[in-house]
Amino acid sequence: MGGTVAAVSSNSTYSFTKPNRDSITLIAGLGVEGDVHAGVTVKHRSRVQRDPSQPNLRQVHFIHEELFEEVRAAGFEVASGELGENVTTRGIDLLGLPKGTRLRLGDEAVVEVTGLRNPCAQIDGFQKGLLKQVVGRDGDGSVRFKAGIMSVVVAGGVVRPGDPVAVELPDGPHLPLEIV
Repeated sequence: MGGTVAAVSSNSTYSFTKPNRDSITLIAGLGVEGDVHAGVTVKHRSRVQRDPSQPNLRQVHFIHEELFEEVRAAGFEVASGELGENVTTRGIDLLGLPKGTRLRLGDEAVVEVTGLRNPCAQIDGFQKGLLKQVVGRDGDGSVRFKAGIMSVVVAGGVVRPGDPVAVELPDGPHLPLEIV
């Protein structure tokens, strides 16, 4: 079970979007080298205001490229990095992964999935009406967050577009992802 890296992105300054790169380097326990959200403790501004000592469970943000196709059908144009993700994947049901799943990226890098991204109003600032596209409802009416998943870096390494992504499910009961 796996897929591929479609794009990688990072930004050293606070900005909603992140420019695509030829490669990014993941650093164990910190995140993406040079990215504004890298660190042991939280870096997201609203979380820092609440409690700057919280552990950073959002070191690397992933979005599945298939989401861009879905929102395109609704009239929105979104490209890799434009929703602030670090890694855009293809061929993996990221939202269906259980908490604790490990993703092997390329030859060395490994991340552990911590939870779902909490889509914020900045998404509508990027394109009006887009937030409604990335927060949907399941058949039973439950809210479904589709703006990607968050992870922490277990093993560092360089990640490039075209790298394989191997999925390693955790042992024991599979816990569904929640907002982190």
